[in-house]
Amino acid sequence: MTTTVQDHDKQAHLAGATIERSAAYYRLKADVEDFYYHEADLLDDRRFRDWLALLAEDVSYFMPIRRNVKFGQQAARENTKRGEGISWFDEDKWTLTKRVDQILTGVHYAEEPLSRITHMVSNVQVKGARPDIGAARELDVTSRFLVYQNRVEYETYIFVGRRNDTLRLTDNGWKIGRREILLEQNILLAKNLTTFF
Repeated sequence: MTTTVQDHDKQAHLAGATIERSAAYYRLKADVEDFYYHEADLLDDRRFRDWLALLAEDVSYFMPIRRNVKFGQQAARENTKRGEGISWFDEDKWTLTKRVDQILTGVHYAEEPLSRITHMVSNVQVKGARPDIGAARELDVTSRFLVYQNRVEYETYIFVGRRNDTLRLTDNGWKIGRREILLEQNILLAKNLTTFF
């Protein structure tokens, strides 16, 4: 199934509708939570190539820059837009793979020695399921994250935010087809942004 970024954004907006909280929903939600916990373990254990295998070949990985805007303008102006202007990340599978390759050289200036990182994921909600909750092949999922990073002796950073994901069911399990990361910071307080969300 081929969909555009605008289709995904529209689907994510429409996904605000409530899904009936049936037994099928809770089974699916538990499956998605296990997927996210497995993803967090891979990242925390520095198994970056295994993490890349969780990404669809056409993955869109986007983290906008958040702006301080006047009341009433949040929806239109608070986040930079994908493909317009600048963002923290606006990546695909190729660029994410190159980032992993760079870290795994052992000479990455910001990841030598490697950071100690812990990902915590919570507030997982399935907001949309296609074709339906009982036979879902594609999901719109929201979650919250807290990422703790410690580097060398004294550098400690905490990242907190939200993720809007599209997950696709494949023969090899769930894959991330789209990830929008909303970091709850206007100014990045860390010296670098080498971690994955």
